[in-house]
Amino acid sequence: MAILNPTDVPALEPMRLALVALAAMGGGIVNAIAGGGTLLTFPALIGIGVPPLMANATSTVALWPGTLTSFWSYRDSLRGARSWTIRWALPSLLGGITGAVLLLCTPERKFADSVPWLIWGATLLFVLQGPMMRWAVGHAIAVADGAELPPPPTGYLIYQYFVAIYGGYFGAGAGILMLAALGMMGLTNIHTMNGLKNWGGLNINLVAVLIFAVSGIVHWPIALTMAVGAALGGMIGARLAQRVGQHWVRRAIIGIGIGSGAWMLIERLSA
Repeated sequence: MAILNPTDVPALEPMRLALVALAAMGGGIVNAIAGGGTLLTFPALIGIGVPPLMANATSTVALWPGTLTSFWSYRDSLRGARSWTIRWALPSLLGGITGAVLLLCTPERKFADSVPWLIWGATLLFVLQGPMMRWAVGHAIAVADGAELPPPPTGYLIYQYFVAIYGGYFGAGAGILMLAALGMMGLTNIHTMNGLKNWGGLNINLVAVLIFAVSGIVHWPIALTMAVGAALGGMIGARLAQRVGQHWVRRAIIGIGIGSGAWMLIERLSA
């Protein structure tokens, strides 16, 4: 893969930096609620002229602080799962490494051609989240709230490894896949599930962030500006998720996903 030079991206005036920081705050809120924040940040970066591969890496780095703050806000919901989280972390870390390395091995043009389909696939996952969660909870073996969770079956750990590969490679929708698996494992408390989902995302993106940071494809001025917005959004989203419904958020994200995927496909076809 050719190394991308962040200096190739035009310098951004304060107004555009403020807009991408706002997109990152929205991404942090959405990630704390259910996942899918990349559907906000990635198109925003493409829209200001950041190349797709660099935009993906920069978005991952920028959103990680939001995952950290939202996970911290859910810490009280994980009292019965502290030892269990260790088992969830290992496949998340290994899969995140695999996905990040695969991204770095993908030629820029090939990744750019796949972007509309990645966005539409992630948007479809977002649309299907409700039915997936209802199916998962309907097939779950109930676990009492606050009780110590049983160890996750090996099959789910393998599943989490493949989800983490996708998360390290692109990421949008990975949280939705984790929530569905957690429901199938017997969890019915959405706050515990969100806490564990954020823990998985924290580990997936930690290794991806480290790999992208040393690879030279992160646009640091943009990433650091967006990280402030994402961290604030993670705190806000965690509180909103525990107090109010999020139907309006979901509809907006679905619309953005469909529209940005179409826009990027038209742009690729006309290139």
